[in-house]
Amino acid sequence: MRQVAIYGKGGIGKSTTTQNLTAGLATMGKHIMVVGCDPKADSTRLLLGGLAQKSVLDTLREEGEDVDLEDILKEGFGGIRCVESGGPEPGVGCAGRGIITSINMLESLGAYTEDLDYVFYDVLGDVVCGGFAMPIREGKAQEIYIVASGEMMALYAANNIAKGVQKYALSGGVRLGGIICNSRKVDRELDLLQAFAKELGSQLIHFVPRDNMVQRAEIHKQTVIQYDSEAAQAEEYRALAKAIDENKMFVIPKPMTQDRLEEILMEYGLMDI
Repeated sequence: MRQVAIYGKGGIGKSTTTQNLTAGLATMGKHIMVVGCDPKADSTRLLLGGLAQKSVLDTLREEGEDVDLEDILKEGFGGIRCVESGGPEPGVGCAGRGIITSINMLESLGAYTEDLDYVFYDVLGDVVCGGFAMPIREGKAQEIYIVASGEMMALYAANNIAKGVQKYALSGGVRLGGIICNSRKVDRELDLLQAFAKELGSQLIHFVPRDNMVQRAEIHKQTVIQYDSEAAQAEEYRALAKAIDENKMFVIPKPMTQDRLEEILMEYGLMDI
């Protein structure tokens, strides 16, 4: 079983990428569980056809500790098992608690079955401290993929996440599997992301082009592969799934200094010299 955490700047498209990627893996016959680690509890919405999945924390608040696995786990597209950690009530407590509670509960209820090929953790924003680092801090996830784009703040966030991965790499054995570019059609974006990944000592595992097909599928509450399996964008997600399935390059990243990151951004025209 490969346990994978997807990180990236808030709003970069982690949840969309994760759901479309796992849909691609499901069409390859893989058995998958997706654990949403965002208090908004929207990491599995497309896989479930728009169903508002009740989160683990909401279930615990409403029903107490006597919870069965079927109360918190629903099956979605391609047989993908979907869980939403959820978060505390607004203004109360640490949202990272949902991740810790969910993983512990899933383990105790036997969700991590032997037939699973993958468990994906879709982790909130670019926060890698406290509870949000739990999948990598406790060695629950062995592989990290960072979703980024050619935008400056997305790359700042990705570099910071790489620092978090580096911190926990020796104690937890976690490794960076690569950068996924969720394109924003920035000038020289492919070249920039390849250079950025190389600087980290990693790889650009796939460049996902920007396509309105993604939005059309989301309006219909589906992944692209489910909405139109023949679309060019569906093939991009299948290619991403294949690249991750066949990936053999897992590294301890070498995060850049602020100065070096800005040098690369200037070289590719994102900052005025």
